[in-house]
Amino acid sequence: MTEDVDVYRAILEANRKGHAVALATVTRTEGSTPGRIGFKMLVFEDGKILGTVGGGENESIVVGEALDVIRTAQARLKTVEYGGLGVGADEPICGGSSDIFIEPILPSATLYIFGAGHVGQALAKFAKIVGLRVVIIDDRVEFANKERFPDADVVLLTDYKDAKEKLKLFPNAYVVIVTHGHKNDFEVLKSFVECDLLYIGMIGSRKKVEEIFKALEKDGVPERLVKKVHAPIGIDIGAEAPAEIAVSIMAEIVSTMRATHQLGGNKNT
Repeated sequence: MTEDVDVYRAILEANRKGHAVALATVTRTEGSTPGRIGFKMLVFEDGKILGTVGGGENESIVVGEALDVIRTAQARLKTVEYGGLGVGADEPICGGSSDIFIEPILPSATLYIFGAGHVGQALAKFAKIVGLRVVIIDDRVEFANKERFPDADVVLLTDYKDAKEKLKLFPNAYVVIVTHGHKNDFEVLKSFVECDLLYIGMIGSRKKVEEIFKALEKDGVPERLVKKVHAPIGIDIGAEAPAEIAVSIMAEIVSTMRATHQLGGNKNT
């Protein structure tokens, strides 16, 4: 169906732009219903729709459910009951029910690299090879640009303290903090440590990490969240050069991806 093709194209476009959508599909009908099995409706983050699951007031209910699915990234099955009399009629226009499966479609797993220095530059290249979307964030115009990161999906020039307001991170996000100063590292970690992320890691010596962790706990961040932070970041391979550090970080991220089934392939190959 042409409508289905349009829906799938819109899904691909949303994924390319880093937006989440929800796909609602009629999976069962009983009695008289406005939508047939297989009808699809795509719901965008702003509530706009493409396609239909039958129209009418009940469709707006499905839209509300879909927006919650986007927010929680959790699929659900919604049963919709139809009924009501037509104008001047004694018989219901519809008198049945439909099951509508609503699934979140998130952007591809994305690596957010805070810090566009040498480590960030090398890490971005490895991340693209692995198949991650890459978003670069830095507050220096001479570093945060497409010349340094031609393959990055997004390069964001912003103060680190404002980054959270300009980014929308989904649960399949990975965050690496490799900025050019302890204060910046603290600002970023404080902003995102309480987010539901697959991975968050911060570069630094054990002494620096300990100081920042204590500062977070002093600011009220629960210890259980602080303990989730990978810091010092990366697998210990004795890395010293920026590219070597990037390798160690990427290895740790891949390990997390495998554990959470975010990376395809056969683990035995």
